[in-house]
Amino acid sequence: MQVRIGVQYVPKELVVETDQSADEVQQALADALNEGHSLFVIQDERGGRIVVPADRLAYLEIEESESRQVGFGTL
Repeated sequence: MQVRIGVQYVPKELVVETDQSADEVQQALADALNEGHSLFVIQDERGGRIVVPADRLAYLEIEESESRQVGFGTL
């Protein structure tokens, strides 16, 4: 799944490929926002972590992965 993270005052968004489900990412965001000045942490596919101050998040876009069709077949 791909997650796009917008951070205030940063012109580029962060794009993270993660194995976490959409519900897990949404819950992590909700937990970080409910705790006040907390950190939003998401783990990428390779085991790394992206840490963003929750009060600096502008938006979070969660995009479910779809299987991609390869070839010249008709739909």
